[in-house]
Amino acid sequence: MSRQAAVRALLAFRIAYGAALLAVPDRVTRRWLGDTARRPGGRVSLRALGARELALHAGALRATLTGERVRPWLAASLAGDLSDVAATTAARQGLPDRSAPATALVAGGSALLTALAARSVDR
Repeated sequence: MSRQAAVRALLAFRIAYGAALLAVPDRVTRRWLGDTARRPGGRVSLRALGARELALHAGALRATLTGERVRPWLAASLAGDLSDVAATTAARQGLPDRSAPATALVAGGSALLTALAARSVDR
């Protein structure tokens, strides 16, 4: 698989994740947020997160297809992932026991993949 194809696959996965957050936020995030994911206020925040995922990664995907710069989109995605880790860590006392370490692993891994993708684009 080419670098460009790998970046596009990553972006497509993130778009699908955003769509899932919009459609069924409590199902996608139950292990992360516990009961908060089922409450209306939790769903509002999760759908906003889903919209962020969709907008950033659809914009990045479009940039890969049109020859525009992709790195600014990936930088914003990376910032979002790191803010998810920071916010979850700050609120860890009110979340399920394994939420903060799992978020650090998942969102941190996503940030790492995004950083690697950013290195391979706009050359």
